[in-house]
Amino acid sequence: MSTTVIKLKDPKYPFEVALYVAAYKQQDVFKTWTEIRHQEKGNVVLSNYASAMLHFDRQHYFLTQFHGDWAEEMKMQESELTSGIKVLDTKLGTRAAMYQSPFFMLSLNRLSTETTGEVVGGTLAWTGNFRFAFELDEVNSLRVVAGINPYASAYTLAPNTTFTTPGFIFSYSNTGRHDLSNRLQRWAAKYGVLNGDKPRDVLLNNWEATFFDFDEPKLATLFGEGHDLGADIFLLDDGWFANKYPRNADNAGLGDWEVNKKKLPNGIGNLVKTAEGKGIKFGIWVEPEMVNPKSELYEKHPDWVLQLQNREEHYYRNQLVLDLINPKVQDFVFGVLDKLLTENPTIAYIKWDCNRMITNAYSPYLKNDQSKLYVDYVRGLYKVLDRVRAKYPSLPMMLCSGGGARVDYGALPYFSEFWASDNTDGVERVYMQWGYSYFFPSFTVAAHVTSWGKQSLKFRTDVAMMGRLGYDIELDKLSKEELAFSRKAVATYKALQPVIAHGSLYRLISPYEENRAVLMYVDDQKSRAVLFSYNLHTRYREDLQLVKLQGLAPEKRYSIREINLEGDKAVLGVNNKVYSGDFLMKQGIGVSHWDPLKSVVLEITAE
Repeated sequence: MSTTVIKLKDPKYPFEVALYVAAYKQQDVFKTWTEIRHQEKGNVVLSNYASAMLHFDRQHYFLTQFHGDWAEEMKMQESELTSGIKVLDTKLGTRAAMYQSPFFMLSLNRLSTETTGEVVGGTLAWTGNFRFAFELDEVNSLRVVAGINPYASAYTLAPNTTFTTPGFIFSYSNTGRHDLSNRLQRWAAKYGVLNGDKPRDVLLNNWEATFFDFDEPKLATLFGEGHDLGADIFLLDDGWFANKYPRNADNAGLGDWEVNKKKLPNGIGNLVKTAEGKGIKFGIWVEPEMVNPKSELYEKHPDWVLQLQNREEHYYRNQLVLDLINPKVQDFVFGVLDKLLTENPTIAYIKWDCNRMITNAYSPYLKNDQSKLYVDYVRGLYKVLDRVRAKYPSLPMMLCSGGGARVDYGALPYFSEFWASDNTDGVERVYMQWGYSYFFPSFTVAAHVTSWGKQSLKFRTDVAMMGRLGYDIELDKLSKEELAFSRKAVATYKALQPVIAHGSLYRLISPYEENRAVLMYVDDQKSRAVLFSYNLHTRYREDLQLVKLQGLAPEKRYSIREINLEGDKAVLGVNNKVYSGDFLMKQGIGVSHWDPLKSVVLEITAE
């Protein structure tokens, strides 16, 4: 990496701006940010500040954006930009990506495809309010301004202090979207996410099996089931804490992080030992930024909550946001994690959740300087996470926000993965994971097999294998055949994980263009590949044409093996056949099951 600094100074006033451009040569990715400083006698108020401004001169510009809601994340929309200003932004404070995602693609002259066209992809490394403004002027020039949303965020800057904006990360391709996303994924694996070079464990989560209703014997049974499945970690979700106001629903106990004595009389330490005794590691859920009004924490510290003093409290999911700007609150939040991990040093995984946006925003700590609230909240969060990582540098953690409402490269350096959505329906996840793949490596996308959706267990498993595979399902409700299939799928995933996690991803058939989706991962040596094919809702006798593969070596010969089978019988005629790479890429093969809501996985190996 090399960094260029351009220093600007106002000719009349003692005001300086430094523009930073970091170039990651091996990945063809740039990161830009600004530092603002002054030597005035008094304070200066920054009313508008950005991390980047990109300028383009083309005939046409096409914006690809992603939006949604809870359980509807990553809906992709594409449109041509017209004269004026198009703005993508959020004002939610926390859960910032709930409605608009902090990343985009911009096609130049014509709409790019996977293999053709000029395209830029950009994202802001900030876990709070963002703003992307696309301004097309009278001479058809386009300026893209990206940074923190200045809404309600005028920032008072004292003399001789520096305001640093978050990084804007972007790349460019003149050969389509595959090369663009491949560059961003490889950058992320090295610089953008925690433990990007480490294999990911398979999780078993208890949420769908128990919700809030569990005890030690029930969890011990799940530990055994998880080990039998082949899972590496058991994740204990919400409901394990609070005594005066027990956490038996989402309306009480949040903020009181002592173990619930009725459910778990022997404590977390006993659960950790029991899990390890059954051959599985132990992880746990927390939501330390939030508090229920019905909690001892709120009774003791009502001044630790973000809320307007002269208005009625406004609840979302029965909770409020703690004032992370306050150093005492930062100490408390860090202490929640530190106490858990100090008392139970072999805890192997943390799921960090955030289920509420900021409303009725007022910080008792800031008092008369409320315009700093949205910016300093995020900075307070980063201070806590810095302390966590200083003491626990490699502990895997999931970034979760009631689904995928926090997905950004400001937070991901502290986390090993993110929760893409609470919606785990197999068909919906095909679309979501397709969208995420443009900006994030597959191993960062936590994808669980659950009871959501009307598809077969195989279909849901195949979809989850495209990300970081996990399970959140009542295993005791599965048939013997389904359990046997799942055990084999976990073993298969672990064997193929190096290709899926770090291979080049080729999106072959888009679910936005056909009633099916086909993707394949190819390793760097072009010796191994994994192809996933999903028939979504094809119509009667709809023509499913041959698919031309990509990324293989033309001169090599490849054997095709259909894996993740229901039973022992393959459904495609290409099973156990051998083809040249040239044939597979020029002629193509049939890779789709003919029935709706059916999936196929192919392992492709050079001989």
